[in-house]
Order: sequence, then C-alpha cells, then structure tokens
Amino acid sequence: MRAALREDLPRLMAVMSAAFVPKWGEAWTRRQVEDSLLAGFCHYCLISPAGEPAAPGEQAAGFTLARTIAGETELLLLAVDPQFRRQGLGTVLVEMLAREGLSRGADRLFLEMRRGNPAEHLYRGLGFEPVGERPNYYRTNDGQRIDAVTFARPLRNKS
Repeated sequence: MRAALREDLPRLMAVMSAAFVPKWGEAWTRRQVEDSLLAGFCHYCLISPAGEPAAPGEQAAGFTLARTIAGETELLLLAVDPQFRRQGLGTVLVEMLAREGLSRGADRLFLEMRRGNPAEHLYRGLGFEPVGERPNYYRTNDGQRIDAVTFARPLRNKS
C-alpha cells in the first residue's frame, strides 16, 4: 500500500464513520475502500475543515472517492463529517472532483444515490440531472428496498 494511502485511510474511514447513518448501509468497509484504490482507476480527495486539500496529519472534514475510466468520472462516495456540514464543503468537494475528472480526460461526472437522499438538493444545485433509475436497487439494514437514481453532469461545454 502506498505511504499516502496508509496515512490517509484512517482519516477517510473516520469521516465515513461519522457521516453515514448505519440504517442506510451506505458506508463502505475499510477493505472495500482499500480494494477499490489498489485495483486502479479509483482516486480520492480528503478536504480540511478550511476547504483545502487536507495536509498530511491534518484532520479531514470530508472526502470523495471516485473512479475515472473511458471518459467518465463516477462519484462513488462523498462524505462530510457532521460537525463540518453546512459550510460549503460538499460543493468544494464536487468541484474539486470535477477538475480532477477533467484532468483525467472525463467529459461527464456521474453519481448514483438512493431515492430520497437529502444530498439530492446539493447535486441538483451543482448541475446534476437525473438520467436513469434502478428500481429496488438498494436494501437497507432492515430489508427495505429503495430505488437508485443516477445523475450526470457535463464537465465540458459542448461546442
């Protein structure tokens, strides 16, 4: 494992633990995060409470985990520690990811979330539009089935 990842993984997992409500079963395990990053195509960004990339050893307030392949970037996870919410960090993270996607050659940014996720307001405000859905795709910890909605946003202006 790369040294940076070895240092960053505990900070990423701490944010995930604080940010995701267990009822929905959306948090990934440490192993899932490690495997996605080691397999290639996946990348992450940790953000500080000040809205800048988190420096080594600095507390992380949020993160994105994404993959870029075949001209598309997919946001796999976005989390902001509850103590740092409502400060614009989610917007900063999405915009950082958009720039990263462009630098990796992506034309569009995708994400998928459960129907009713309160983050939908954030994503729509950042230019994401629904492009598809998967009925009964997610299962909560108590067995309830929830539709998944896929959103996309262009990263380049069409000329």
